Amino acid sequence: MTTIIPKVRKSAPKSDTPSRVRRGGGVMSSTGLYIATGVAALLFLIPFYILVRNALSTDAEITGETWKFFPTDIQWGNISELFGDETVPFAQTLWNSAVVATLHTVGVLLVCSLAGYGLARIPYKHANKVFYAVLGTLMVPTAVTFVPSFVLVSSLGWVDTYRGLIIPGLFSGFTCFLFRQYFLGFPKELEEAARMDGLGYWGAYWRVVVPNSLNFFAAMATITFIAGWNAFLWPLVIGQDPSSWTVQVALSSYMTNQTVVFHMIFMATAISILPLVFVFLFLQRWLVQGIAQTGIKG
Repeated sequence: MTTIIPKVRKSAPKSDTPSRVRRGGGVMSSTGLYIATGVAALLFLIPFYILVRNALSTDAEITGETWKFFPTDIQWGNISELFGDETVPFAQTLWNSAVVATLHTVGVLLVCSLAGYGLARIPYKHANKVFYAVLGTLMVPTAVTFVPSFVLVSSLGWVDTYRGLIIPGLFSGFTCFLFRQYFLGFPKELEEAARMDGLGYWGAYWRVVVPNSLNFFAAMATITFIAGWNAFLWPLVIGQDPSSWTVQVALSSYMTNQTVVFHMIFMATAISILPLVFVFLFLQRWLVQGIAQTGIKG
């Protein structure tokens, strides 16, 4: 009986060409990504370059027919002219904006986080109805409530005061919605363990939920601070005296029907965005994480 031994066919050596192609394709795609990112960053920085360039120029150079990459004679005196203007107390407006934006941010975070936590965690048969009512406020145009709010603030004597600038905007339906959606995804086990230790809803919120939600709070603080700093229409109506102006109202004073002081507008704008840049750079690491944790579901 003969035994047939099958022949083993030797496989051809694998070529490393595909891996090289893949590796080459990866390098090319990475290079293209870096180029696209660099172009996008350059386009993003162009407005800031124009802002700084015009802030250090004269009105003649800003409105001139020929464009120069940078002013021939840098006008550092524009800074002292801006802060030395007696008609517009720019330093005071910066302070007013800082106070209003900071207190507005703290108040909105406190009020809206408590409202969102109550809607997400406290068992109440009408909780969904209250939540839908809050969402309904997002559909009401600001112009509808503007006049009644001003009449109320004026009757309370809060015109030209921090109270009139801050208190009417302490609640935000959208921020409340975001907090509720976030707390719906917060681990209930941590709160149950806190209740076993004798904490109520307030204790669980303050000692457990808030310390473990700092990323989201930081993201909401960034968005709220920027919105409070850039607010214009309400401070324009409430801050009737120059001593109670915010920085956005001060910027509008350099552009009237008769004259437009270009170098003052650009210099004031360049200085006014510096606090926003610092806040964003300090909190940017938490901004994307906090928005991603909203979990628009539930």
